[in-house]
Amino acid sequence: MLELEPALVDRAAALAGRSDRVVLGIVGEPGSGKTTLTTALLAALETRGIAVAWLPMDGFHLGDASLDALGLRSRKGAVETFDGWGYLAALRRVLTEVDNPVYVPGFERGLEQPIAADRVIPSGPALVITEGNYLLDETDPWPLLRESVAEIWYADVPQDLRRERLVARHIAFGKTPAAADAWVATVDEPNAERIRARRGLADLIVPVD
Repeated sequence: MLELEPALVDRAAALAGRSDRVVLGIVGEPGSGKTTLTTALLAALETRGIAVAWLPMDGFHLGDASLDALGLRSRKGAVETFDGWGYLAALRRVLTEVDNPVYVPGFERGLEQPIAADRVIPSGPALVITEGNYLLDETDPWPLLRESVAEIWYADVPQDLRRERLVARHIAFGKTPAAADAWVATVDEPNAERIRARRGLADLIVPVD
């Protein structure tokens, strides 16, 4: 597991003490280690006895049937292939429905499909960590996320390592090496450039290498 600087865990713990329910966003390019950072934070905070929960943006991928209807299957992972408004609605529910559990979708990488009600944000005070690619995007509805997220941290990693991780991930989930290289070059990299252009808007840059 990623070893975190104590000051980073302290900062997340301070957010948890602000109110009954606080959301911390983790953003980054494909393959930057967003999930690695998130799971390490969750474990470190749980060790301190802080109530935490996880809301992954990947659960708001459009399913393949919707992507096919829109002609977007070949661009899966681009900003327009997510239900951004649904994601925003889920964040708002998480902040306002503190007295009941809020079920949110997850994402099954083996199937490459979202899974409804796959995760739960339990009732009661908690720090909710949400991670995804487009938390800083300039197109609607993404700027509205700032109303629901206390801070946004940017998971940063050297570009060569990030691309190596992506290719390896695609191969692990069934693509040939050639197909994985092609997908990274034609789909993942344009998405990465779009995300990287907003890097300076993050509240904190976190190296994840």
